[in-house]
Amino acid sequence: MKPSDKRSGRGIKTMLSIFLACALLCGRLVYLQLIKGDYYRSKAEVQQLGDTVINAMRGTIYDRNMHVLAQSASVWLVYVNPSKVKETERDLVATGLANILGVDEETVRTKLSRTQNGYERIKGQIEKEEMEAVSKFISENKLSGKVSIDPDTKRYYPFGTFAASVIGFTGTDDVGRYGLEYQYNDTLTGTPGRIITALDGTQNAMPNQYESTYDAVQGSNLALTIDENIQHYLEEALKQSMTDTQATYAYGIVMDVKTGAILGMVSLPDYDLNAPSKLTSEELYAQIQAIENEDERSNALSNARNAQWRNRAISDSYEPGSVFKVVTVSAALEEGLVNENTPYTCTGSITYAGNTYNCWKHGGHGHETLKDLLKNSCNPFAITLAKGLGTDTFYKYFTAFGFTKNTGVDLPGEFYPTSSTYVSKEKFGTPELASYSFGQTFQVSPIQMITAVSAVANGGKLMRPYLVDSVLDAEGNTVKKTEPVTVRQVISESTAKRVVTMMEDVVATGTGRNAFVAGYHVAGKTGTSEKLTSKTEKLYIASFAGFAPANDPEVAVLIVIDEPKGDHGGGAIAAPVACDVFEKVLPYLNVEPQYSETEFQTLFAESPNLVGKSVTEAKNTAANSFKVKVVGGGTTVTRQSPEAGRTISKNGVIVLYTDQTSEAEQTTVPDFNGLTVQAANQRAIDSGLNIKISGASLTSSDIVAYRQSHPKDSKVALGTVVTVYFKTTVGVDDMAE
Repeated sequence: MKPSDKRSGRGIKTMLSIFLACALLCGRLVYLQLIKGDYYRSKAEVQQLGDTVINAMRGTIYDRNMHVLAQSASVWLVYVNPSKVKETERDLVATGLANILGVDEETVRTKLSRTQNGYERIKGQIEKEEMEAVSKFISENKLSGKVSIDPDTKRYYPFGTFAASVIGFTGTDDVGRYGLEYQYNDTLTGTPGRIITALDGTQNAMPNQYESTYDAVQGSNLALTIDENIQHYLEEALKQSMTDTQATYAYGIVMDVKTGAILGMVSLPDYDLNAPSKLTSEELYAQIQAIENEDERSNALSNARNAQWRNRAISDSYEPGSVFKVVTVSAALEEGLVNENTPYTCTGSITYAGNTYNCWKHGGHGHETLKDLLKNSCNPFAITLAKGLGTDTFYKYFTAFGFTKNTGVDLPGEFYPTSSTYVSKEKFGTPELASYSFGQTFQVSPIQMITAVSAVANGGKLMRPYLVDSVLDAEGNTVKKTEPVTVRQVISESTAKRVVTMMEDVVATGTGRNAFVAGYHVAGKTGTSEKLTSKTEKLYIASFAGFAPANDPEVAVLIVIDEPKGDHGGGAIAAPVACDVFEKVLPYLNVEPQYSETEFQTLFAESPNLVGKSVTEAKNTAANSFKVKVVGGGTTVTRQSPEAGRTISKNGVIVLYTDQTSEAEQTTVPDFNGLTVQAANQRAIDSGLNIKISGASLTSSDIVAYRQSHPKDSKVALGTVVTVYFKTTVGVDDMAE
């Protein structure tokens, strides 16, 4: 081969090599810039830019009167930059932060060892005192850029346990975990902001002109239908019932019958929203801590917390018992099967489809009419009505009143009826027809039951219950308004009015007498059922569902006492709780009392204003209705007890003070337990006290006192008004044993 040919061959090879090298280089550039460009660009941005998230304020939750129930506030978050903390500084940082923040020191050391990271969170939601201590620690030890503090937010619940099962709570990540906090998490959660900062080659922030801030946007606010005062009345009444009956649970609902708005909802025992993981029951906590196996102890603690957070007013189910007879009577009237004068003779039992069913009253009620069915809570009469309706028609109303579906209330965890809680239409036979007619062998939730009873109260409309009235923006403008939803018309308005009249008789003279409130027309029905889940002992659920005023219903109240000790009838222990709630809620809603002539003239009088009058004139003014006691040597009344305008019992005591230096004379509160109204009133007068009468029908001779607002033998000022609660245990049973 000629030399020139060899040189030519080498040149070609060289050119090919250069070409291939260029091609590879170009390919690599294409790969890096086009295919992996975004990846490396983001890597570069991470090194060149500091990105700090600004947590957004969570929306506020208000009651219907715009009182704050849940609110977020500014706090701080502490973090470290392990890549900047020298190895010789780790002990200092770990020990210092652990002591100030109360965190585990070894956990801090572990985070500091991750030197490839520029951010490790140590503790969030710290208060001002801790923040200032950390800031001082950073300054004294020249740890700026190594330990840092950022803004953070924390959720506060100003009333602690108030409406706990309804409101729910958030986790440390500010995400809703239970209740409305969970249901409306997306609505309440705001949009986080960011601070983008340019970094120099040593990862330090450059001057402010290289910083961009994007403000956080606060979440929307919720205005609830819950009324703080009504919620308080319901909570206090149910807490007292837990004390009186030693029940395992107690829950209740107050609903606006016309709209379905929930004005109050309680599930007891409750818990502190500011410390939801802490068990309310110290006894239960001690039992769990005594479990030796760590896994078993952890599971037991988790189960106890979940049970504590459970909203039993919507999540639990129970046999409604005789309250369900309202549905049976409504169906029979709507179908024209009976009228108020339809007769029936109750012998104490009835045999139907091969089974014998007893009435709660041994020996039976004898002759009665339909007007007496609910008042007497007669099981055989209810079965007879159901038999006349037949399985198909009865099931039609069972479905129409909402017992085959959940209500759709805007809370998580609502009970959903299944084949294990009620029988499908295909399997619904005569045995079910009989037992369902008086509220046995199937399950409903409290929210289902009060919604059904409210349908009777409002003229036959089944309403969808709800708790959020409106969604508001940060300036208070309405973003979304909840409109009442009528699910369906279940019975006619005329039928509903007829049933309301019968339910009023239940409270006036029947098994619901303990729900009577003087001056108001209360309608309702009692219920008692045995819990079939217990195989070792008999456990019961007592309930009352009613509404007022019966002549123009506004609010419905459902009370459920779960596993009471001792008395377990709905008429004996649930109706008095409803009475307590109605007695406070109705005046609060400005429903004027309408006392009968007998009630007002016999029992009540309004204390006159005697301040400023001469002693002689004051005595003459009060003489017709009250006894008068004068304290002091003056001639003019300077103050009085009780104050003017207070409704007290007739012939009560008014104490007149005639000089500013006179001290209030003391007296001992007597024991009113077991006394009739008249006897209690006289004992109060003899002690220089006044009583406010609360409770059952005041004209019955079997009504006796069972509780009082001031303990016996306690010392109070003369003229003090002591509330005395009355009820009866006669004729209020509603369940056959």
